[in-house]
Amino acid sequence: MGMFLFIAIAILSFIVQSVLKSKFSKYSKMPLSVGLTGADIAKKMLNENGIYDVKVVPHEGTLTDHYNPATKTVALSNDVFYSNSIAAAAVAAHECGHAVQHATAYSMLTLRSALVPAVSFASQWVQWLILGGIIFFNTFPTLLWMGIALFAMTTLFSFVTLPVEINASSRAIAWLRTSGITDIRTHDKAFDALKWAAYTYVVAALGSLATLIYYVMMAMGRRD
Repeated sequence: MGMFLFIAIAILSFIVQSVLKSKFSKYSKMPLSVGLTGADIAKKMLNENGIYDVKVVPHEGTLTDHYNPATKTVALSNDVFYSNSIAAAAVAAHECGHAVQHATAYSMLTLRSALVPAVSFASQWVQWLILGGIIFFNTFPTLLWMGIALFAMTTLFSFVTLPVEINASSRAIAWLRTSGITDIRTHDKAFDALKWAAYTYVVAALGSLATLIYYVMMAMGRRD
């Protein structure tokens, strides 16, 4: 059962990633009706939300777009920063959605930020504790449960991330429509791109939960 679940999630993840890549490739070639780049759109959304202390900067790589609350920076990949495409508009607005969350003290973003130090620690040690717990389970079973506890922290983080990402996309889609950045021809496509991006977080959270359940069942089985 456990192996079947892992295979199913792996297949689902592959499908979602493939569709997402195809969608963004398609929408990256479709220009907006307005002559604005991703950078222009990001600055416009920030300003219209009363945010003037966040910088919009180019960033190397593909799909490396992110908002850094510590430095108050919206970093957009070159394909987004300089592009006048539907995909660029969707990504830029989504990342600015996080900046708006930060500015308005959105509760789930605050919770996710509070979990970052613990998750960073957990990610560094979890695999070592679980490996050691499996090897030394008969003499020191607590070690495995400590590893499981740390992994549970990363799973919690994955699920807390879901509403943060979905809310940022909802803010982005609403603003793109009301600001006139997207129109009847482009709006549904921007929504479609962000919808599939959100699915990747859902699959990641489900995969983390499945792994957590597997570790718990393994520990309980060894105990018996």
